Amino acid sequence: MSILDDLKMEYRVGGVVQRLIFWNVGLFVVPMVVFGILALFNTGFPPLQWYLPGNDWLSLSSDVTDLAWKPWSLISYAFLHAGFLHLFFNMLMLFWAGRFFLTFFTQKQLFGLYILSAIFAGFIFILTYSLLPITAGSGTGKIVGASAAIMAVLIAVASYSPMYNVRLLLIGNVKLWHIAAFFVLFDIIYAAAENTGGHISHLAGALFGYVFILLLKNGTDLSKGVSAVVDFFANIFKPKKESPLRTVHRTTSPQQKGPVKPAKDMAQKQIDDILDKISKSGYDSLTKEEKEFLFRLQNNK
Repeated sequence: MSILDDLKMEYRVGGVVQRLIFWNVGLFVVPMVVFGILALFNTGFPPLQWYLPGNDWLSLSSDVTDLAWKPWSLISYAFLHAGFLHLFFNMLMLFWAGRFFLTFFTQKQLFGLYILSAIFAGFIFILTYSLLPITAGSGTGKIVGASAAIMAVLIAVASYSPMYNVRLLLIGNVKLWHIAAFFVLFDIIYAAAENTGGHISHLAGALFGYVFILLLKNGTDLSKGVSAVVDFFANIFKPKKESPLRTVHRTTSPQQKGPVKPAKDMAQKQIDDILDKISKSGYDSLTKEEKEFLFRLQNNK
């Protein structure tokens, strides 16, 4: 298998955390490559304008009138980053917080929380940017980054299981709520100093994560709305399989002694074993033969 085939398979079977990371990394790397190539043929072309904070198409503006012509920015900003370090630390945090979240909740709940918290944090950013004294008169602001959605995931799992033990390098064992409290206090302290809009969105994401768990404990799962929308569009664009009429001939065969396990059951057992291995140790833990088996299976679909 090639590296590209390996990446395709990891995206398909890796779970929602890996897919979110793929989307974030892809929307950072692909524009850089595309516009970098364009810049080679036109020296006056700015190669990085498509996704940097100054971009007017995908970043979220504090000007509420901008939503009239780019409503998608309430979600798109949460998949864009201003630089490599911004992307790297956010993805590291998403991987870490996402793994903890999936210890207690489902893949669909994590995706729903990510999307809904990004929308909520975006609205709070727009609402407060022109109202707070520290931002008044500073003009229009723009934000990009997955930090608000990641904060929601972290605070959600910390609210559900605050006493969960986490072992940190050079520090030792700490409680999950200690880590969550550190990031919340960090945003509160630095909100008035720099990147005010970004810190406001982080705190809004944290608030949404807390409310998400509060409602979930009372029987209301907000992520179901996102899942319903995703399933609706998935069914629309899903190609319909035709089932032509077939003539079936039945033949009799001598009764076999003892139970015989169908080949289909054997294949399904192998698939289940591989998926169980992925959920426990990740896609990279698979052997070359197991990866090739999954790849052949996917291509035969």
